[in-house]
Amino acid sequence: MRVLRPLVRLALARGITYPAMAEMLKALFVDVARRDFPLEDGAPSDSRVHLLTGIHRKEIKRLREDSVSGEATRPMPVSLGAQLVGAWLGREPYVDAAGRPGALPRLASVGGETSFEALVAGVSKDIRSRAVLDEWQRSSVVSLNEQDEVVLNVAAFVPREDFAAKSHYFAHNLHDHAAAAVHNLLGEGEPWLERSVHYDALTPESIAELNELAQRQGMDLLQSLNRTAQALEERDAQAPPNRRFTCGVYFYSEAAPPAEPPSETPKT
Repeated sequence: MRVLRPLVRLALARGITYPAMAEMLKALFVDVARRDFPLEDGAPSDSRVHLLTGIHRKEIKRLREDSVSGEATRPMPVSLGAQLVGAWLGREPYVDAAGRPGALPRLASVGGETSFEALVAGVSKDIRSRAVLDEWQRSSVVSLNEQDEVVLNVAAFVPREDFAAKSHYFAHNLHDHAAAAVHNLLGEGEPWLERSVHYDALTPESIAELNELAQRQGMDLLQSLNRTAQALEERDAQAPPNRRFTCGVYFYSEAAPPAEPPSETPKT
């Protein structure tokens, strides 16, 4: 119930009722039973799915025919934006000597291959760099300096208004975090990295200090992984790619439960 509580809060906040959630969960139980618990001779029968899930066989047949995938298509702005920021953070000539994203001349006529226009064209030729620039300025992902250079605000590349984009990242990150934890809990092979540090007797000022430290060091880690992944992806270009990975960093704080009073030692 603790794991599901934040999801129920999200559902209620977005107008998703219990009957709608229950129907979705029922379909997911059937889909997971069929995909993740197969028999040696193929997909499990409806009778076995009924045994695994407790869902009536008539419902299983209906849900099976509806074909649940659970895989959301990435919104175009998410896909393009992630590729652009990934290239800007991880590829030469867009990073400086310290590995930080450099300020890029807005136009290719000024900056050539090291320009914002060339960056966009290198990722997609279907969209004009001006359209990306206008949208990113609106959402504070980038700004223009006095030299007409585009400056990336790394911390701002988290969609704040587009719920479809935000929910895409939410689903991707939460799924992969939960999948790693479940893999480890069930002992399914070598464990994935899934660790945390937690304390419960800190002031709000200390929490703010720790949050700032986590933000700074977390971004250093993610940018380092991004640069390495870019290089490895180029190295692996000749091999058939069949693996993906996610590494995330998160920080959360709330009021700690009141401390229980010490139990009195019974007198003898």
